Amino acid sequence: MKPTFYTLASAAFISGANLRLFDALLPTIAEDFAVAPTVASIVVTAFTLAYGLFQIVHGPLGDRVGRLRTVAIAMSIACFGSLGSALAPTLPELTLLRFITGVGAAGIIPVSIAWVGDHTTYEDRQATLGRFIGFTLSGQILGPALGGALAEWLSWREVFYVLTIAFLIVSIALFRLDHKERKLAAAAGKSLRAAQPHQNILRTYLEILRVPWVRTILLTVFIEGTLFYGTFAYTGAWLKETFDLSYLLIGAMLAGFGLGGVIYSLLVRWLLRRLGEPGFAIGGALILLVFYLCLPFSPVWSLVGPLCVIGGFGFYMLHNTLQTKATEMYPRARGTAISAFALSLFCGQAIGVALFGRAIAHFGYTWPFVVTGFALLLLALWFARRLQQ
Repeated sequence: MKPTFYTLASAAFISGANLRLFDALLPTIAEDFAVAPTVASIVVTAFTLAYGLFQIVHGPLGDRVGRLRTVAIAMSIACFGSLGSALAPTLPELTLLRFITGVGAAGIIPVSIAWVGDHTTYEDRQATLGRFIGFTLSGQILGPALGGALAEWLSWREVFYVLTIAFLIVSIALFRLDHKERKLAAAAGKSLRAAQPHQNILRTYLEILRVPWVRTILLTVFIEGTLFYGTFAYTGAWLKETFDLSYLLIGAMLAGFGLGGVIYSLLVRWLLRRLGEPGFAIGGALILLVFYLCLPFSPVWSLVGPLCVIGGFGFYMLHNTLQTKATEMYPRARGTAISAFALSLFCGQAIGVALFGRAIAHFGYTWPFVVTGFALLLLALWFARRLQQ
């Protein structure tokens, strides 16, 4: 398991960096194309919309042709999209190429999580997923930091050249691992498929959605994505407008979110024994409330980094509880079920970025941030009650 786990974790690291790049790059891209950050955010919306929508393709594909092959293909598509993004001459073309990158990125982390679900017991799964998420979050630390540094010293385009090379190297490694795994499976007379080729994909999704607990998890993660990512996408723009920081400093501040998640991944096993899953959800939301209440009233920019660490810790307490439940909500087609989970999350994010962009344009940053904190707490309380039932 170890070589494959760490190769998938490397893919998740790169994907995590790619996911959070625009937290730091949004202001400089807006400047480069002479538009407001709320207009340039169409790039974020395009990526997250593709990331969410194409879950319906990658999950069933992973069930049918194998997880490793699916992730390798997804990395190749993301490689192409990143190269095109580096060369994009206009904002509409950059938007299209980020959409293509999202198509590929959609098949990396969720399908890898399905692979972890296949190879771990439920008792060990939250801790193993915590380790896996640690790699993703390390990438999310690097993403804003690298994006901010390169935007400050060179150009935002350099970031995408780096991503192109990284996606290419890991995709080649995954194709090699997949080939080796298929040879071993053939020698043992086994199949890497989790689903039969003749199964109807639409029917599988309908079967999944008939389960009430599945609908609860999907609704919860959709609202979570709308609220949290809808506002957090504008944190970099808020830092620029409020404190006029360099892009390097903005990236460093936002990297604290990923650092908070890494700290969570190191403590997850210890915390789980003491709090249980309902306590995880409520505790995470309470920490997020502190984050959202303090952030817009921060008198100095130096407090934002520690606040982002706190916010990242709280978010992954809440989100990893949902994610662990998602791995068991429909084991017969785990890849398809997790894809439905990711589809809900990132469709929520895409809608949230658009909605909160309008809200911020009309009301400023403070009220959207505060409302998000209280709404996430109400959501966690409702979900924790459902867990207990």
